Amino acid sequence: MPDGKRIMTTLDTTATVGRLRGVDKWYGSHHVLRDIDLAIGAGEIVSLVGRSGSGKSTILRVLAGLSDDHSGESSVAGSPAVAFQEPRLFPWRSVRDNVAYGLNIEGVRRRAALAAADRTLDEVGLVDKKDAWPGTLSGGQAQRASLARALVAEPRLLLLDEPFGALDALTRLSMHALLLSLWREHGFGILLVTHDVDEAVALADRVIVLEDGAVADEVEVDLPRPRDRSALGFARARARLLDALGVREH
Repeated sequence: MPDGKRIMTTLDTTATVGRLRGVDKWYGSHHVLRDIDLAIGAGEIVSLVGRSGSGKSTILRVLAGLSDDHSGESSVAGSPAVAFQEPRLFPWRSVRDNVAYGLNIEGVRRRAALAAADRTLDEVGLVDKKDAWPGTLSGGQAQRASLARALVAEPRLLLLDEPFGALDALTRLSMHALLLSLWREHGFGILLVTHDVDEAVALADRVIVLEDGAVADEVEVDLPRPRDRSALGFARARARLLDALGVREH
């Protein structure tokens, strides 16, 4: 069993913004991650799919620096940003102050932090809600605010843990379009954890299938964006992933 030693370095290359090498992690006697090797390129979207308990969110937590009891190497370029399925906004702060919060604790002066928050809220189409309380937002608006909070510091790596899982189908498609628009504009790398195979194929350049904490398959999705879900290439990628996940459609 690993001794829990954790190695964290900072990448100095423009080609890779996140990397795991030989990462193992245990929860008691349960081997959660098994010799994980993973690299995320600058401007690349990588998705992790797998059944519940396969280790997807644990990989994200290791890259985010939220896990310090694994063995192996975790390397990131700068400070990664994270957005979760639950927006996790502070209900006692305005939307604007929620987005500026991370900059405030990093020592950015309030005026500069608020100006950056306003710019980012404008990018996600939420500047008109900057003075609103989080409790008054719709689900989609709350996720836009969460995304703005993650992006306000201009990260090179964005980590997304089921960020659209609680949204209705139409709002989810709108959020997909917004994410791709921001990605094109800023060029950050993305690691997306999702249970939705269609979402993974629609967004990612590569989809990695996890099973019992290990990489079971990897599928490259070389299709133009926006992706036509009725296209043969989309169907083939989807079928291979479902097969790797042990899902049979009738």
